[in-house]
Amino acid sequence: MDSPAEETPDPDRQTERDLMVERTIAQRGVRDPRVVEAVRKVPREAFVSDHQARSAYEDHPLPIGCGQTISQPYVVALMAEAAGIESGDRVLEIGTGSGYGAAVLAQLAGEVVSVERHGPLAESARAALGTAGVDNVTVVHGDGTLGHPERAPYDAIVVTAAAPQVPDALVEQLAEGGRLVMPVGREGWSQELVCLERRGAELVERDLGAVAFVPLVEGEAQ
Repeated sequence: MDSPAEETPDPDRQTERDLMVERTIAQRGVRDPRVVEAVRKVPREAFVSDHQARSAYEDHPLPIGCGQTISQPYVVALMAEAAGIESGDRVLEIGTGSGYGAAVLAQLAGEVVSVERHGPLAESARAALGTAGVDNVTVVHGDGTLGHPERAPYDAIVVTAAAPQVPDALVEQLAEGGRLVMPVGREGWSQELVCLERRGAELVERDLGAVAFVPLVEGEAQ
């Protein structure tokens, strides 16, 4: 069966994005209109290799090198909605990967700081973000478990890799009233996507469902 892009010529693939948003995001329960519009605007094909571009609007992860993947669009949208990002917010993303998630967050926030452990991915993400015209994301090459304290506190933190527990450094960098969204669990075991909201000294947890992410690795950036 031909893809929508082949059935209706569409040089910038907006038709495919519109169909993806309707079928795999809006119909699956993402309701925030700002999040839906953000995903509609970001050209996912700009964040994958040329040979993966044909599959850019299928709702599943794609390999991007260094043992990492670009997250499926639905999960990107789900995490962005849970983070409750407002237009002036400063957001920390852990795990830049291809840069696609950062590009979606950038549509919602005032500023995004995104930390990537793998140097080649950090470099390629910067290039892809530039190509996509995203100018409010700073990609930092470093250990994501440490966050980026230089710009803390953050109104929202989105972590795109799983760990058995949320790193203390990330909790410490979360602003009052801020939300941290992260998969919690071990690789190969059941992982739950959780949202933690800071209310004074208390963290209020909300479960968002089962997921499967690559592990969050602690240690020197590569």
